[in-house]
Amino acid sequence: MLKKFLTLILIVTIGSALLAQTPKLEATQYTCVMHPEVVRDHPGKCPKCGIELVPIKQSNTKHSTKVEAVDSTAREPMHHHHMEEGHAMHEMKMQSSVNLADPMSREGSGTSWLPDSSPMYGRMFMLGQDMLMLHGAAFPRYTNVSSRRGDDRIDAPNWLMGMFSHPLGDSAQLGVRLMMSLDLLTEGGRGYPLLFQSGESWHDQPLHDRQHPHDLFSELSLTYSQKFTPDFSGYIYFGYPGEPALGPPTFMHRISALDDPDAPLGHHWQDSSHVTFGVATAGLVWHTVKIEGSVFTGREPDEDRYDFDRPRFDSASGRISWNPTPDLALQFSHGYLKSPEGLEPTANRHRTTASIIYNKVLGHDANWATTFVWGQNDDTHEGKTQSFLLESDLQHGRDTFYTRLERVEKSGHELVLSGSDLEKIFPIYSASFGYVRDLSHGTGIDIGLGGQFTIDERPGELGRYYGNEIGYGFQVFLRIRPSRHAHGEMMETMK
Repeated sequence: MLKKFLTLILIVTIGSALLAQTPKLEATQYTCVMHPEVVRDHPGKCPKCGIELVPIKQSNTKHSTKVEAVDSTAREPMHHHHMEEGHAMHEMKMQSSVNLADPMSREGSGTSWLPDSSPMYGRMFMLGQDMLMLHGAAFPRYTNVSSRRGDDRIDAPNWLMGMFSHPLGDSAQLGVRLMMSLDLLTEGGRGYPLLFQSGESWHDQPLHDRQHPHDLFSELSLTYSQKFTPDFSGYIYFGYPGEPALGPPTFMHRISALDDPDAPLGHHWQDSSHVTFGVATAGLVWHTVKIEGSVFTGREPDEDRYDFDRPRFDSASGRISWNPTPDLALQFSHGYLKSPEGLEPTANRHRTTASIIYNKVLGHDANWATTFVWGQNDDTHEGKTQSFLLESDLQHGRDTFYTRLERVEKSGHELVLSGSDLEKIFPIYSASFGYVRDLSHGTGIDIGLGGQFTIDERPGELGRYYGNEIGYGFQVFLRIRPSRHAHGEMMETMK
């Protein structure tokens, strides 16, 4: 049934693209140079950034993508007009590389959505009509995790991503994305210590109390998007690897988790499919509602983190997303994953997720982001297990405070226990609290010095594996990433 549903989405998307006509031009309206999704029929200030709205008028020249700014400066010398026009042309480039009808700030991992008001951290370059955005993060750090299964070490979780878009006429766009990670250089194949974390394997043994490293190539994707009317659009996405339409934006792309170096304990219940070798997704978007479906490879990446795994396209998923206001992003998704674990080839999985992401701009250099995620796995041999996550990030100038609270049900098999404990389900609780102070801020690269403390709670039955004391971990780190994308930086790219 799910595959028939996905086939229908694909047929409708392709058919609409073939029949699409050039949309009619609209009357002059007011928009924001920083947030092109903000459109008003009267002058004023942008509700997101406070910049004065600019009156715009679309040109009716065939096959032209120019937008001319029309205000009192139109009577000034011609070079001032060209400057206004150049600025307006630049703001039209601030659209998602996945779907040209979406604002760039909405773009999450894969084809997922963030709230429209989300800040963007990256460096943007205009190459004629093309746009290139680079962003990423690295966390050089020292970690110490208590208990018998804990460890301490120096490592550096990291990732780098590039997004490129090329317009194809007035209402179509080609998008390319590349995401890489050099985790293996500092973490090896076993990954970094993280109490009660599980998923994937090392030397043909299941990993436990460790977060596995990510592949060298986490995404290499191509997207074609088509705008049918001002409010209706569609896209086709291919990734090898890529991310199917399943779950919320993965943790490293959520603003609420941007300063936390660790993966969530519920990662393999919520967003672990963000590295999938073989994905095809089709989606339709009407204004702020999106429905999409994917066919993809159910098997998780193997232990060779430098290769490209064999695509299987044996699994499927569907997701509906809704951004009812600029500050909210909601999603519900379900997927069937065939044989996700290489060590258990006969076990299949049904995954269901729901999430709410809230983002609020508090001022010129202040932001508050919060995410709630529920994820459920229904495995062949273990049945249903649940995960809940609540995380929040409050940034004000150079200071950032963040937290993550989790409850995850993990089996004795998942935690690699022994005897009769293998068949039991154990509720695991975790609470993390962190602070980052930026040493450099808003200068192109933000370098912050941070610390994090984590407390874990589990049933007493696990004492013989972990010890009887309360589990905890702490870390000291540098957080290195591009500065927040700003209006002044946009103007620099036009010079």
